[in-house]
Amino acid sequence: MALISIKPMLKIARRDGYAVAAFNPVDYASMKAMIVAAQECNAPVIIQTSAKTIRYYGHEALFSWFRPLAENASVPVALHLDHGKDMQMIKKCIDVGWTSVMIDASDKPFEENLKVTKQVIAWADEKGVGVEAEIGEIGGVEEDIVVAEEDAHLADPDDAERFCREVDLGVFAAAIGTAHGYYHGEPNVQFDLIAEINKRTGTPMALHGGTGLDEETIAKCIALGCSKVNISTNLKHVFIDGFINHQKSNPGDYEPLNYLKAQFAALEELFIAKIEEFGGVGKGDVMLAEIQKTEAI
Repeated sequence: MALISIKPMLKIARRDGYAVAAFNPVDYASMKAMIVAAQECNAPVIIQTSAKTIRYYGHEALFSWFRPLAENASVPVALHLDHGKDMQMIKKCIDVGWTSVMIDASDKPFEENLKVTKQVIAWADEKGVGVEAEIGEIGGVEEDIVVAEEDAHLADPDDAERFCREVDLGVFAAAIGTAHGYYHGEPNVQFDLIAEINKRTGTPMALHGGTGLDEETIAKCIALGCSKVNISTNLKHVFIDGFINHQKSNPGDYEPLNYLKAQFAALEELFIAKIEEFGGVGKGDVMLAEIQKTEAI
């Protein structure tokens, strides 16, 4: 069984200087393509569902796709809730079988954010589920969450240190200058802030807004402590373009499976490229063995 929490997964990735790719599936085929790509690369992978996707399909349907795919995988696979704001949805993810959840109360005052994060961790600890939380507000558009540029604000290192001292997180999301969606202009990533937060907390960091960042920027973020890199917008474009490009090349083709195969191949190519870029290739079986050995002790 390769269903893994992000907590041990990202601790190992941070120690060894690479990042685990985290992709947001939109259907069964895209979820399957993520795990196929991870196995081809012998790499760990995080399948992270958005709240919108859960509302569309339901918890049970999504987990029924994930479980057999992950159980038959030879690499570590996490099922993670991305940007959870609804406490009932988060609780149900934990109860149904998600291996990790994100509580995003970054729009709340610090004390309230800390309070609700502690509640989620109390639920999660009962099931061995990892938790991600966020401080500062990351700009841009992520599913139903819209944060205008003027409302986005960077994380404060003092707040980050206190937050991670009071809660035992699997991964920490801090606003460090990235944005969700494609960038309109030059990204202003605060590398010094990443380094300072990483030094003070020792907690693996998540890089939100990975789509549109160049390879050099992402490599520097990973070197400074970002152990999870999120890719969502890029995936959506490839998902749609896979259909469109096949239709352009084969205007008379009305066999749906041919479109699905073309889309799957395009997604798999994207996932492999990102896993390679983030340094995860060849790390899967080693990570899985280490986690299983630790759990057996």
